[in-house]
Amino acid sequence: MMDEHRLAKAILDPPSVFDTPQDVLTDEHLTTPQRIEILRRWEYDACEVSVAEDEGMPARNGETLQQILQALQKLVGDIDSSETPPTKQGGLSREALKRTDRKA
Repeated sequence: MMDEHRLAKAILDPPSVFDTPQDVLTDEHLTTPQRIEILRRWEYDACEVSVAEDEGMPARNGETLQQILQALQKLVGDIDSSETPPTKQGGLSREALKRTDRKA
């Protein structure tokens, strides 16, 4: 089990704890719900960067967002992208990430 301080830091700022979304998947100290929450946060942050790029900030590589979505799909199966908030940032809701095999 991951210590509480590191878990809290990972949820607030995933890249400060993990180099890649794949690292979240392979961390043996995390439960599946913790992995999903960390990746959800990372996905939201990546979407915010995308919005900033659309508004004129320098572009970054969108590869991280793709890696996050692929990692989430490994955990929950298909992602229901219609379950997103009506904001520029979007982000995936918890409903969008319900495990398709219902073993959450």
